[in-house]
Amino acid sequence: MFNVLNNLVALARKKSDDLEPAIINLSQLMRYMLYESDDNKVLLSKEVDYIQSFINLQMLRFGSNVKVNIDIQGDTNMYTIEPMLLIPFVENAFKHGTGMVENPIIDILLTIDSETNLMRFKVYNTVSPLDVSKDDSSGIGISNVIRRLAILYPAKHNLDIVNENNIFTVDLSINLSN
Repeated sequence: MFNVLNNLVALARKKSDDLEPAIINLSQLMRYMLYESDDNKVLLSKEVDYIQSFINLQMLRFGSNVKVNIDIQGDTNMYTIEPMLLIPFVENAFKHGTGMVENPIIDILLTIDSETNLMRFKVYNTVSPLDVSKDDSSGIGISNVIRRLAILYPAKHNLDIVNENNIFTVDLSINLSN
């Protein structure tokens, strides 16, 4: 949420015409966070919509300075997931995959295998060899997701995080069967 507010400040400083739609987009994000994500589980499609709204706000800030590819394969309306579980990986990609990175690219792939009920969520982003984006709150998003996965999906998930050759990769698999 703080990253989104920083984006709005940047738009306000530029006196951008994109500020009004960004505020509307922010209200949609807040509605999801406050009213829909308090349920135990949400439709995966709602989580994907939230991610897309977040990306839209980020693109208002970064424009053509960052290339984002998002690919959703499978029916996201058939499955539920614990809310706010995937977004920290996308936030992390924008936080650490932009700025000091030349030609930043963020790739997001979500696939669902309806035969095995397996959801796979992959995020790839370029990173600078000198990560200067660290601050006092860095690192808590992913560690919180790791704890949540252990509690909410014990023995039903696999998470691999790799930072090699200036590419940060998150590969999360969750069995979404009840």
